[in-house]
Amino acid sequence: MFDLAAIQQALRSLQLDAWLLYDFRGLNLLARRVLGFDPNFVPSRRWFYLIPAQGEPKKLVHRIEPGVLDRFPGGKTIYLRWQELEAGVGNLLQGVRRVAMEYAPRNGNPYISRVDAGTLELVRSFGPEIVPSGDLIQMFEAVWDDEQWQMHLEAAKHVRAAFDVGFGFIAEKVRKGQPLTELDVQRRILEHFRAYDLTTYSPPNCSVNANSADPHYEPGASGNSPINAGDFVLLDIWGKLDKPRSVYSDLTWTGFVGDAVPGKYTRVFDIVAASRDAAIQKVRDAYAAKKPLAGWEVDDASRQVIVDAGYGEQYCHRTGHNIGQEVHGNGANMDNLETREERRVLPRTCFSVEPGIYLPGDFGVRSEVDVFVDADGNVHVTGGDPQTAVVPILSAY
Repeated sequence: MFDLAAIQQALRSLQLDAWLLYDFRGLNLLARRVLGFDPNFVPSRRWFYLIPAQGEPKKLVHRIEPGVLDRFPGGKTIYLRWQELEAGVGNLLQGVRRVAMEYAPRNGNPYISRVDAGTLELVRSFGPEIVPSGDLIQMFEAVWDDEQWQMHLEAAKHVRAAFDVGFGFIAEKVRKGQPLTELDVQRRILEHFRAYDLTTYSPPNCSVNANSADPHYEPGASGNSPINAGDFVLLDIWGKLDKPRSVYSDLTWTGFVGDAVPGKYTRVFDIVAASRDAAIQKVRDAYAAKKPLAGWEVDDASRQVIVDAGYGEQYCHRTGHNIGQEVHGNGANMDNLETREERRVLPRTCFSVEPGIYLPGDFGVRSEVDVFVDADGNVHVTGGDPQTAVVPILSAY
């Protein structure tokens, strides 16, 4: 919900003069989220909304859509011609020295780069310094309220149970000698989701043997391998309650279709689990010491464990992503590989921790948990206890 007083307080705390929100035909999802736009409402003309650190906001809207920002406070200027648009932007920025926008220098963080270069040029032509709005976006888009935290916990309970459903289904079919594929497991987990009113933007992932060495393998799109005794299985499962404003749970476990897990899987899993736990501890230590923590620091803590074990080149993705109403949310990621994530790990935000080691042509191990920092700085790992060993599916189920 749009909260002008809270936004202005945040601007003052960050020593910013204003936040300039801008969109054209839905390109700036983040600005739309901050203002609480209906996802189905996509104006066809450019609009600007300037929120100053103090005083009344200002709107710039097109004559064809003059009411697009009417439910928000502030005075309104209507433009028709492009010359009026440019002059209107200049009027919005009078007296503004430092303005936040959805921009990242050198496109260093594409998750927040939602404003085109031409619009940035226009804004700069009037004199202000443009500052990335990354932490502002987190405060007003990625932070959860109590209801969302409770919805996450409920979703996490059912997502965690889905591993028992999936592994149990594998054990049953293999013992009976019945044909079984990755897509069969996927369908069985989706049945579980429907039974507990969970939804997902895409089906869960079941990866067998060498398929698990591809971090973004998807059965169906990439293939559909059979599952037999002696196979290694990775399940990556994400879902949320089928309710408005609900937020995701996203977890990954691994198992072996047998009574005892071979050592080669255990050795790699132990390294990955230590990497996962190092990331969690980094967050706990920072909050216990009341020190600011950036996403890149969490990635470094996790990655160093795998590098030291000699598998640095086999860890080919960031440590984690923000979690929100989308499984890949709009807050800080745990990343110093694909981007240098300078945004802070804020209270009331949630993110995955999911290091992995991938051995092409053989197998890959990933262990994923979700981490939520509450308003008091307490660090919660959700979805039950983290996995401590590869599951021996035929003896465990």
